[in-house]
Amino acid sequence: MSNAAQSVAQEEIDLTGANQVIDKYQDMHGSLMPVLQGIQEHYGYIPEPTVHLVAERLNVYTSQIYGVLTFYAQFHLKPRGKYIVRVCMGTACHVKGATRIGDTLTEQLGIGHAETTEDLKFTAEYVACIGACGMAPVIMVNEATYGSMSVQKMVEVIDKYKAME
Repeated sequence: MSNAAQSVAQEEIDLTGANQVIDKYQDMHGSLMPVLQGIQEHYGYIPEPTVHLVAERLNVYTSQIYGVLTFYAQFHLKPRGKYIVRVCMGTACHVKGATRIGDTLTEQLGIGHAETTEDLKFTAEYVACIGACGMAPVIMVNEATYGSMSVQKMVEVIDKYKAME
């Protein structure tokens, strides 16, 4: 299968979840944001076919939807990993070695900032500040926070999540 055909095949998704989200908010004025948030919660990102569905059902131009999706950092247009690994690059973390922690993440998973592993298990994100400067350097894996990170501790954390389903 060519890459183009594979991309088309990957975008063929079941729109039942998106239709349920739209049904929930369709009669609400200004429903675009909650609809997009609901779709992202359902799929883990905003698949392109859902953008066209939302445009049709809410009578909004797709360009307006993409304007919202690209303005707000909370929306993702590509599939993301089951585990989102956020490496804090704030001042306190930077001073205490966040770059080494990020390099270790790249070595362990083979992905850099804003990239996802092929198996969709991990997504790496370097963020400005997690807000836990007293525990620097800090990472988060989904909602779990890990502080006072070292290269060895980073390897252990990643190995722990690799072993999980």
